[in-house]
Amino acid sequence: MIGIINYGAGNIFSLTAALDRVGLAYGMVNKEEELEQYDRIIIPGVGHAGAAMQKLRDSGLASCIHNIDKPVLGICVGMQLLTDFSEEGNASLLSIIPLKTLHFDKKIKEKVPHMGWNSVSIRNDNPLFSNIEDNAYFYFVHSYFIEYDAKYTAAMCAYGLPFSAAIAKDNFYGVQFHPEKSGKAGEQLLVNFSKLS
Repeated sequence: MIGIINYGAGNIFSLTAALDRVGLAYGMVNKEEELEQYDRIIIPGVGHAGAAMQKLRDSGLASCIHNIDKPVLGICVGMQLLTDFSEEGNASLLSIIPLKTLHFDKKIKEKVPHMGWNSVSIRNDNPLFSNIEDNAYFYFVHSYFIEYDAKYTAAMCAYGLPFSAAIAKDNFYGVQFHPEKSGKAGEQLLVNFSKLS
């Protein structure tokens, strides 16, 4: 069963609707002791990384996420929270994956935010992307991106420059796109996450 970290910074309705569509059971995690009830954890997120990090600290969950030894998936801002630092609010984040979250502005000529469907190139044969075609399309909405680093990148995307569309380290995974809004490919990714050990 999947536990969704409920810290006031997630688009939880879209996510729960997608989990319902694929028949995956879930519940909400509001405090540390509730983490034990679930065998997988999702950190959702929309909006501002610095504000989301503060909400995570205020909930008391920030300090215990490092110690989770079951699969964890960060979505959009939830993925960015796994990195060291975000230029959004110049915020120190969870520092689980040693990468930085940077702003597109002034680095690319394309319109910011990056919004809409974009193809994703799978790297490192990551099990999160099992039964998903390489260069499948996923739905993005973001102005900040995670720098590309081959060591931690499970999938990459290009929008003016290459960036990490998905990252992975040990039992921690993150996706910049919204699988819950990405049709069949996104639903398959959520099913794949439910099968990770």
